[in-house]
Amino acid sequence: MRFMQSLKDASRRNHSLVCVGLDPEPGRLPASLAGDSDAIFTFCRDIVDATADLVCAFKPQIAHFAAQRAEDALERLIGHIHDRHPGVPVILDAKRGDIGSTAKHYASEAFDRYAADAVTLNPYLGHDSVAPFLERADKGVILLCRTSNPGGKDFQALDCGGQPLYLRVAETIAREWNSNGNCALVTGATWPEELGKVRAVVGDMPLLVPGIGAQGGDLEAVMRHGKTQTGEGLMISSSRAILYASSDEDFAAAARQAADKLRVSINGYRG
Repeated sequence: MRFMQSLKDASRRNHSLVCVGLDPEPGRLPASLAGDSDAIFTFCRDIVDATADLVCAFKPQIAHFAAQRAEDALERLIGHIHDRHPGVPVILDAKRGDIGSTAKHYASEAFDRYAADAVTLNPYLGHDSVAPFLERADKGVILLCRTSNPGGKDFQALDCGGQPLYLRVAETIAREWNSNGNCALVTGATWPEELGKVRAVVGDMPLLVPGIGAQGGDLEAVMRHGKTQTGEGLMISSSRAILYASSDEDFAAAARQAADKLRVSINGYRG
């Protein structure tokens, strides 16, 4: 199934705009997993199994696995999601961006090696750097637009012919790059009014929204500015607040409670 359709189906089936980020941090796994030689996989798997009916997507961050030599755990985790929770899409958060054969290998890494349903990319190198991803019409291509970090303004807010660069990026992707209908954008919760400007440019294109929780994003403002007319169109990402809701043996149950609390809060603003 195409990413966009599976995302829409999962969101409606679970009545959820929550995207759980899977970012295993060294030293933050529960003490109960200290003797587990496969602790990273076990931790993420249990979180997934506890929350799969509450989310629209999962988003493993590749660096959190690769830095701990746990790429095999990442492969198995994505396989587990597809096998045990079919229909819940997986976004590989990799933020790749390169040209030529390297871009083709990055596309193969995301979609063939890891079997992700979508991947995050940096559009800074232009269309040819993302073309190998865009050609995979069944896969999602989620491009950085207005990121949640404070330094995002260094370039993204620069004037570009009378409009900020991030809006030029949004406009170009929506009008020129999205011929297969598989594009989405990353727009941070920390800039809700700018998120609204992006929404006005891209129509109903899905937006991946990090920055709720630890980064201080305002959920009500995000929903007011970012949702579509049908109350959809957003993947609101939360990682630490869900993953580390408890450091005890009840970590999976606590993660479920945190994910459902966020889901209920979001739904209260959907209308």
